Amino acid sequence: MAHVVTCFVRERGQVLLTRRSDAVGTYRGHWAGVSGYVEGDPGSAKRDAWRELREETGLTRDDLAFVRAGESLAVDDEESSFTVHPFLFESDTRRVTPSEELAALEWVDPTVIRSRRTVPRLWETWRRTGPTVETVRSDRTHGSTWIGARALEALRDAAADAEKWATVVAVARDLRDARSGMAAVRNRVNRVMNEASQSLDAVVERAISALDASFDADSEAARTAADQLDADGATRVATLSRSGTVRAALETADLDEVVVTESRPEREGVAVAEWAAETTSATVTVTTEAALPSALATRDVDAVLVGADAVWPGGTVVNKTGSRILGLAAQEQGIPVFVAAARDKVVAAGSDADEAGVFAAEERSPPGSIYDGAADVEVHAPAFETVPGGLVDGVATESGLVHREDVSQIAELHAEHARWDVE
Repeated sequence: MAHVVTCFVRERGQVLLTRRSDAVGTYRGHWAGVSGYVEGDPGSAKRDAWRELREETGLTRDDLAFVRAGESLAVDDEESSFTVHPFLFESDTRRVTPSEELAALEWVDPTVIRSRRTVPRLWETWRRTGPTVETVRSDRTHGSTWIGARALEALRDAAADAEKWATVVAVARDLRDARSGMAAVRNRVNRVMNEASQSLDAVVERAISALDASFDADSEAARTAADQLDADGATRVATLSRSGTVRAALETADLDEVVVTESRPEREGVAVAEWAAETTSATVTVTTEAALPSALATRDVDAVLVGADAVWPGGTVVNKTGSRILGLAAQEQGIPVFVAAARDKVVAAGSDADEAGVFAAEERSPPGSIYDGAADVEVHAPAFETVPGGLVDGVATESGLVHREDVSQIAELHAEHARWDVE
């Protein structure tokens, strides 16, 4: 039996569909992902996936990031028999150069697959690579913005397949609770379910709309942050860890220098520093959390900008460990601290994740990342910590700069959306 790869390329929540031309041997005129035959060992099909992407669309490793491989599936119909190896890639561009084997290209929401004339079992192929509750629960690479988008996709796909409202309710609850420290996940799932009024079709529609709005919200929050830095004349900015919203702000603002902590224990701040050196015209300095106080003084930093995984109703910010010492060091130097975060990162009023909350065990760094010796020592290595609201000068959101006293109003609105699940 032949083996083929089917590649889904995703950008801003939409995927690239291709319509097969008359130049191909099978399924002419049918819609598909980016597909082609496996030329060697099926166990190395990922190599063929990269080749097909380059040959059929012109997309290369510079444009794409590999996300995951899905479980293979067999197709056997009157036209052909083959085994499909599904792959998912993330793209940073929609500029595609089609080969002669493709009659048309279109970026669409994946649920459109269900209503198109496609190659066999394309929706099932997508579902084997698309986000799930487990994707949201287990991801330790991305920030809450990315994970929140995946939660909306998982809810959308579950609703598209469901026959009963209770099935979607169960998935929504699992998604909502999968990452207790990430308010954006809970708030976005709650809003979709609240607006859907127990309609499966409405869940799909609202999830698609919310997904698009979430990308816009993060972009606008980044713009607010960049505008605030420019208005204050801040050209030397310190940050830490990874935040897509912060990176977008740094790319937009007029900066002379960016100071980035290495972000122990996983040191993801190093990658942020490398990104800043390649993407911005600013001088980039990497430092450690321990050296932050001296770095702020000696590098003449005039503003701090960090992201957030959550903002509690009282103004306390939850973010990557190192944020508190950065805030305290900035306060000592008289440097303003801004947080770039969409409004959905504000925790709903009355939520279990209150200001005395304890982070779930899965939000802690592995003990071995700090100490793996034989001595009888305990390891304190939280991945997240709280920053008192008094250290924060404002939260840059899609609706402007929000101050501590205004956060509670946003929290009340999120609490209203959460009432869909009141017993």
